Amino acid sequence: MRLTKLALGILAIGMWLGATSAYGQSKAIDVKQSSMKIRVFKSGAFSAFAHDHEIEAPIAEGKIDSSGDPSVQLRVESGKMRVLDPEITADKRAEIQHTMQSATVLGVEEFPEISYQSTAVTSRGEGHWEVRGDLSLHGKKRPVTVNVSLESGHYRGSASIKQSDFGIEPIRLAGGTVKVKDELKIEFDIVPAPY
Repeated sequence: MRLTKLALGILAIGMWLGATSAYGQSKAIDVKQSSMKIRVFKSGAFSAFAHDHEIEAPIAEGKIDSSGDPSVQLRVESGKMRVLDPEITADKRAEIQHTMQSATVLGVEEFPEISYQSTAVTSRGEGHWEVRGDLSLHGKKRPVTVNVSLESGHYRGSASIKQSDFGIEPIRLAGGTVKVKDELKIEFDIVPAPY
């Protein structure tokens, strides 16, 4: 789940960098209009009895700077991430939420923030960018590359990260017969603030 936050942060940063290139100035991210979701997938012999998870990771703040070398910065507060999973009961969702925030996964008390800082933004054609940067999650910093596209004023994209790269051991239940995959998918939709 921590990896999920990192991945989301990286995606959002990629979008910001793209926005910076498009507008040629420093712009804040419209955190109310922007969204980031993390998809966590099940595996194992009895995975049919488990659930994939959808997690919302609200962006706390961020900016895109297109003056000089384009850059993107993004920050997510790990304690505000929420398990959505509409197909399960509220009690089960609360249990998953508790596990995600615990020291076993995100450790929100020790690691309250997830951040992304771009190191390079490369144009890949009109309305498309490759954003490279560093994702800081669970006390570790790792490089993450995100492909971003501009669609109707929204910077959209996705990326995959591995929880183990950030020191997070994927959850295992029932002796490993039900477990969470190491790889998470982060999807983002970033909207620059109007001014």
